[in-house]
Formats: sequence, structure tokens, C-alpha cells
Amino acid sequence: MIDLEQKKWHSLLVSNKNSFLLDVRTKEEYEDKHIKGATLIDINSPNDFMEKINYLDKKKEYFVYCRSGARSLNACLIMNNIGIDKTYNLKGGIIEWNDQDLLI
Repeated sequence: MIDLEQKKWHSLLVSNKNSFLLDVRTKEEYEDKHIKGATLIDINSPNDFMEKINYLDKKKEYFVYCRSGARSLNACLIMNNIGIDKTYNLKGGIIEWNDQDLLI
């Protein structure tokens, strides 16, 4: 797991052809606003979260975010524990996201 500031996190995300953008917030938070192209898997629903991440391609690189960076940090650690080695946490989460053009 690598904890990155927005600029570096986003730069790696867009330059990596093997990347997967993962939002681990609630459905309501996701519907309020999210980064374009993100897939939602809510970490607050632990059974569903574990079931879904177990189906993820372990060869991809996962760019994970939440509201402030805490839940996504936990998600990255859980993903690492099940064999997903390349996870990148968005430090500060979406509340510190500066590029409004990428939010929907």
C-alpha cells in the first residue's frame, strides 16, 4: 500500500493502463459526487466488501479513495492481505480533491 497526495495519485492512475479506480464510500456518498470512472465497493458493508474484492483481478493496480483517506487506507490494507499487492491510497480523500472537472 502506498499513501499518495492527489497530484501523484492521479498522475499514476491516468498513466497506468492496468489501473482500477475504487471508491469505498457509501452508496449515498458516491451518488452525491465521485471521481469519473470509479467503481463503488462500500467498505462499511464488510461481508459485501470482502465478497467483491475477492473477485477483483489481483494483477491490476488499485487506486482507492474515500471521503478523508481513512476508510480507503483500511481498504488498501485488507486488499493487500488477500493478495492484491498494488494499492494506492488517496491521502486526504475526496474532500481534498482539487480537480472539479473529474467529479460527477
